[in-house]
Parts: sequence; structure tokens; C-alpha cells
Amino acid sequence: MTESTGHATSTQSASSRLEIARRHIESARNYTLTMLEDLSENEWFWTPDPAVTHIAWQVGHLAFAQYGLVLFRQRGRLEDDAELMSGKFRKTFGKGTTPVADRSKYPDPQEIRATFDRIHQQGLAEMATFDEAALDDPVEAPWSAFATRYGALLFAGDHEMLHAGQIGLLRRLMGKSPVR
Repeated sequence: MTESTGHATSTQSASSRLEIARRHIESARNYTLTMLEDLSENEWFWTPDPAVTHIAWQVGHLAFAQYGLVLFRQRGRLEDDAELMSGKFRKTFGKGTTPVADRSKYPDPQEIRATFDRIHQQGLAEMATFDEAALDDPVEAPWSAFATRYGALLFAGDHEMLHAGQIGLLRRLMGKSPVR
């Protein structure tokens, strides 16, 4: 930026808000993936004592939240969304759900991970079609950070990092070394 005007110079590239949000979401996802890559199926359901959460719930909840923030908050619910995430999945991992130690209450890690990946890929694909001018449109309460569509996109990355921290803590409590 030039000191006198505060505007970007021609040698600097200005990123669109959609590009900033996309990079924020992808960065958070890449960090989360590093924490999942060496986990066994049993470790997805390992719980500390007292049992407060497990990685399976954290990842399922992230899938639910990314659907809500990156897809639903941007364009509403579509008929095809049931193929991204079932109603049962939403009820198991949605906002306000409480993780339980009973593994039988959850899908297997492969299904959780497939839903997590599917929603992420769909979100990135649809973000490429979003109208930059509509990012200031309001979203209905409840919302976090900013009551706009852009705020929902930014919070998707922030929310994922919050839960990545919980996954990291669970890993450390299991005796695993930190990643990165």
C-alpha cells in the first residue's frame, strides 16, 4: 500500500473477499487433516476421563457446521443436500448436540470422514459461483462474528480451527506427539 493513499499499488494483488474466505477455510481444513491422518478407527472414539468428547464427534460436527456456514447460510437448503448429509447425521452432530462415549450411537469413521470431505468439496465448488456483491447480505440469527454471508464464510474457518484445537488436545491426551 502507498503511505499517502492507503490504496494497493499495481505490483500488489488484491484478493477478493471470496478468495480470502476460501483460503481461510482451506487452511483450517488442511490443518485438521494433519491431525486425522495417523488415527486408528478406535482412536476416533477414544474419550478422556471424564468422557467429554471424541474425535468422531468433532469431525462430524465440523461437517455439519461447514454445511451450515458455507452452503445453507449462502443459498438455503436444496433438495440435493440430503445426498451431502443425512437427517440422522445432522441430528447426531448438529449445534447443541452432546458427544457421548457410546460408539454405537455414531456412524463409522469412514462415513463421518466421507461426509466431512463431501461437504467441504461441495462448499468450495459452490463458493466459486457466489456473487461477491451478495456477501454483505444479512443472515438470520443465530450467527457468530458478523451477521452477513461473508461473516458466515469467515467463521467457517475460525470454527474449524476451534475444533482442530480440541482434536489436538485429544491427541495429546492419547499420548500422541503434536503435529506441525
